[in-house]
Amino acid sequence: MQAIILAGGKGERLRPYTNDRPKPMVEIMNVPIMGYQVQWLASQGVRDVVVSCGYRYEVIQDYFGDGQKWGVRMRYAVEEEPLGRGGGLKYAFQHLPPSEELVIATNGDVITNLSLTSMVELHESTGAVATVLLVPYFSQYGIVEVADDGRVLGFQEKPELPYWINGGVYIFSREMARLLPDRGDHENTTFPDLVQQGKLMAYTTRSFWKSVDTVKDMSEITKELERRLMSTFLNGA
Repeated sequence: MQAIILAGGKGERLRPYTNDRPKPMVEIMNVPIMGYQVQWLASQGVRDVVVSCGYRYEVIQDYFGDGQKWGVRMRYAVEEEPLGRGGGLKYAFQHLPPSEELVIATNGDVITNLSLTSMVELHESTGAVATVLLVPYFSQYGIVEVADDGRVLGFQEKPELPYWINGGVYIFSREMARLLPDRGDHENTTFPDLVQQGKLMAYTTRSFWKSVDTVKDMSEITKELERRLMSTFLNGA
């Protein structure tokens, strides 16, 4: 399989960590966010990865090189000027080998352990042009349950809400390359058109998933990864 990683973000909300590197190269437990991504993609059978990059792209190239030690072949689609996520995807498509029909695409700030098998099967069985990963939406605040007479009935700490959000992982058919904008965001251009055509599908999951947007996110995901590592150690003991 093939994949595109969108890694051109400046990560303004992660300053000062992004002063000298693009957002996907911010480290969590001494590993760049993108390091977790490449390991995950390789574990899912991805062998060719194109990195859509611009801001401080040399930091990515210096770290990953040709991708050999990561078990993948890595190429770099370097933008001379920002093209937006949709434009970046379209430009990256030009750097992929033309041998395969499906392309995995992911935002460079996502860490997940999702198994892609079922998502790929859904995409292929529906004839979609694009399939979007959806993850549960959790409240960022604690919820207080109150009775009609004003009595407090209980508390829920950041509960799951009855909505789904875009998880920043996609499966594209090759047709997607010609539908993407030369410049701009695919979610504002291509995706609405695919919705009208019934060619955009959604795959929902409750697998581990986290987007790293703020310093608080870095702290939370560090605690979660430490917990998972400790759980693995204890279960294996």
